[in-house]
Amino acid sequence: MTSRLIVAAAALALLAACTEVEYGALRSEPRSAHAAASLHERGRAIYNFRCYYCHGYSGDARTLASTFLTPAPRDFTASDPARLTRQDMLAALRQGRPGTAMAPFTGILSEAEMQAVVDFVRQEFMVSKAVNTRYHTRENGWPDHERYRDAFPFATGAIGLDVAWDRLTAGQQRGKRLYLASCVSCHDRGRPVADPIVWEARPLSYPRNNYQPGTSGPPDAISSASPYGLHDIPPKLASLNAQERSGERLFQANCAFCHAADGTGKNWIGSFMEPHPRNLTDPQFMGGMTSARLRTVIRDGLPDTSMPAWGSVLEPREIDAVIAYISRAFHPVAD
Repeated sequence: MTSRLIVAAAALALLAACTEVEYGALRSEPRSAHAAASLHERGRAIYNFRCYYCHGYSGDARTLASTFLTPAPRDFTASDPARLTRQDMLAALRQGRPGTAMAPFTGILSEAEMQAVVDFVRQEFMVSKAVNTRYHTRENGWPDHERYRDAFPFATGAIGLDVAWDRLTAGQQRGKRLYLASCVSCHDRGRPVADPIVWEARPLSYPRNNYQPGTSGPPDAISSASPYGLHDIPPKLASLNAQERSGERLFQANCAFCHAADGTGKNWIGSFMEPHPRNLTDPQFMGGMTSARLRTVIRDGLPDTSMPAWGSVLEPREIDAVIAYISRAFHPVAD
């Protein structure tokens, strides 16, 4: 080993040692209840942000995600802390677990953070068998979670979503409607393994003949039978200026996936989305559209829709180019 490699290895070892010392100091600093609680809550915050989606709010892996994963995420409440050691858990965090959905967190979490979350999981779920991690707190963006109290039984599984409406009280019906409107996108169902409910699908014909969204060219005799393929053909425009040409490239590469190449939103992907993407050719919607309003929507997104904010993706001049292209290709946009 060269002297340079020896120095580098020594530096890494020193850094790891310092991290261990830093965390060790946190664990052994004045053993007050406040210090212990602070370190525990630090681990809770990391778990609530990084781990709950697969391992569950209460560490029992009863999540929708777990029903799609083989092998399923670990159920910490059923794990013996004497057999699943702290070092084994740290190794899983650092290196991941091959053949599972457990990815390595090295480079994402610091060593101190990994130790904090492992100690939290061991104490909270493996030893204390805590009911939940209180994810819905003010700090996590839930200033008044109690306003959803009528929906709680459906989130916890106390009442299954498969219970018929006519068997629910007026309050329970109100809670179910609230759950379906506000909670279902994350929770999906209160009992992800045992609940027999099956969602109803809205039938749509799938484009045939190896069709893929965004392909260009005239549909052949088979794919033209789909009502969607025709909308993924960009309009042919002559005499576009440099800004409009740039906007055309940006729109067709980024926006057409949802809004369709012809701006109608009637392509296959757009037809699945609720609410549907805006039809940029519709005079009823675009008649009062201004460049300032459209610029704001593109930059900041549109709440309660699938329209994301593009402000961190596109530069202001690129957003203006997209607006110029929309105004030329689909419907005039007022200044």
